[in-house]
Amino acid sequence: AKEKYSSVVNTRIGSKSNCFISLIHSKYYCGTKMKSALVLIVDGSEEMEFTISADVLRRAGVAVTVAGVEGSNPVKCSRDVVIVPDTSLAEAVKKGPYDALVLPGGAGYVKFSASAEVGNALKEQEKAGRIVAAICAAPAVLKAHGIAKGKSLTSYPSVKEELVSDYKYSEDKVVIDGNLVTSRGPGTAFDFALALAEKLTDKENAEKVKKAMLL
Repeated sequence: AKEKYSSVVNTRIGSKSNCFISLIHSKYYCGTKMKSALVLIVDGSEEMEFTISADVLRRAGVAVTVAGVEGSNPVKCSRDVVIVPDTSLAEAVKKGPYDALVLPGGAGYVKFSASAEVGNALKEQEKAGRIVAAICAAPAVLKAHGIAKGKSLTSYPSVKEELVSDYKYSEDKVVIDGNLVTSRGPGTAFDFALALAEKLTDKENAEKVKKAMLL
């Protein structure tokens, strides 16, 4: 089938290449299906963890969908930064599945923990063997919904005591156990996002993204 895209929006790489870059979404296409990530957000989410995760994954060529747990209205994050989701979680799950489901931390983790929709999305993700990623206080959401019990993880120090009885707790910046990826907080957000980028694409691609950001 003939490819259809606007020459204003997209740029080909080479005259005969089937690869092109979307200048709007910073996505790289090369004849294979793009990996996808669903990044959840709710009032009180930590904006650094959210923004760095979504941005780095897009730089890595991952199709990122930002879903508001309480709808598609603007979300006020922990330091009053306002984020407009792409869609609601209810609508996003209808368009899945996604290769990764990502939870930022911050005080919003309490709302993630209380949401049956979040719990169902996490359970479906785990059941299908797809990636679940959580940073800062968000690993406590995994416990609330019975996800990844017995696996190795890390978190923000304030929720450590909630997790040590059900998980193998580590204080490493990023912990990967199979398809579970966890990290500690705002200061480890780049490490977290790059680890996810590597897992969704490959090490070479993640290193290119890292180098381009001067990390």
